[in-house]
Amino acid sequence: MAEHALRGPWRRDHLGGTLSAVEAAVAESHRREWAFVLAATVRVTRDLDTAEEAVQDAYVQALRTWPRDGVPERTGAWLTTVARRNALNVLHRRKTLERKLPLLLEPEDDAPMPEPDTIPDDRLRLIFTCCHPALAPEARIALTLRLVCGVATPDIARAFLVAEATMAARLTRAKKKIATARIPYRVPSPEDLPARVDAVLTVIHLLYATGHTAPSGQDLVRDDLTDRALDLARMLHLLLPAERETAGLLALLLVHHARRATRTDEHGRLLRLEEQDRSAWDRELIAEADRLLVGSLTAGPPGRFTLQAAIAAVHAQAATYERTDWREILTLYDELLRIWPSPVVALNRAVALSMVEGPEAALAEVEALERDGRLAGYRYLPATKADLLHRLRRDAEAVEAYRAALALSDNAAEQEFLAERAAGIAAGS
Repeated sequence: MAEHALRGPWRRDHLGGTLSAVEAAVAESHRREWAFVLAATVRVTRDLDTAEEAVQDAYVQALRTWPRDGVPERTGAWLTTVARRNALNVLHRRKTLERKLPLLLEPEDDAPMPEPDTIPDDRLRLIFTCCHPALAPEARIALTLRLVCGVATPDIARAFLVAEATMAARLTRAKKKIATARIPYRVPSPEDLPARVDAVLTVIHLLYATGHTAPSGQDLVRDDLTDRALDLARMLHLLLPAERETAGLLALLLVHHARRATRTDEHGRLLRLEEQDRSAWDRELIAEADRLLVGSLTAGPPGRFTLQAAIAAVHAQAATYERTDWREILTLYDELLRIWPSPVVALNRAVALSMVEGPEAALAEVEALERDGRLAGYRYLPATKADLLHRLRRDAEAVEAYRAALALSDNAAEQEFLAERAAGIAAGS
């Protein structure tokens, strides 16, 4: 019940509606403080469901109390105090307080709460718990959205195109898995941290990719998902500044975010990179990404997210599409493929290869990926092949490949683009 009570003001803020000052403060606190408040409350309960319910109730209490008493100066501290009190009341009602209180409460519990950014470990514990390798990949994303971002279950269900009851069951199973598998609520040890950080970064990257090109629906981009992923990337880089790949992922997302407004025209039609208005790209975000990249690249050998960010940065720095340094991009893809031999990377490298050595060389690479079979059902494989065939003036085959890509796409903007390309080539234009 608390979750639905909170969704009202948050959704109105997200959709750009008018809010009272208090509702706006609660919505902003929900976006900025949720992970901190929940993580601090889990330390009291050691139970995700109880902590989540207590935090939801704290936000509802804020909606009721702040209009009367005013918005507190430190909203995160206020919400944490109330949430932890709520959690202890729940424990008391379960008649377990006498047994658990000595183990759960900290001596300084009644002391003033510190600012959120002064105790990062709680949020890190929460992120690493949600992204534990014992959980299925889709469960990690859903649980991160729910617990770290505070996204309501119905909204997560819509993002994954499943019924609310189905998503609720998935989240419940994931939380039970954490309990039954005794997944520890802690930051991994130094020797385990690199591998576990990569799992967390992968979850955030997949979340952004899902919003960057929505798997289905009318719109190409899901701003709610890309914004959440960018917030998570910023948080992780803030909490783990010494991990080079957190800077690499943040830089990658910033470059993509910088050109999000130019990826479609005013009618929602997809625009290729060469068609986009580069003067409308957000140069402040690109400059921020460049600073992160310089720091990451000078600190040691680059990882897969840093290399992807470097490739995106080369595109962003080109004054025009024609002036893109494709040789540099191909070199970066060569290194990326060496450290991360993914068929998707190989397909993207083929595009760069076509710009350096011509479409025929690239087509041979794409056809090898077809025979490999790992990208069967991946719509960008036939779409890439279609473009190469068209450049080689093999238009009948290009039309067939575009239609194959169209059959694999569920996104309306992509479908329109692919259909137009096939029709245009078939008509000889």
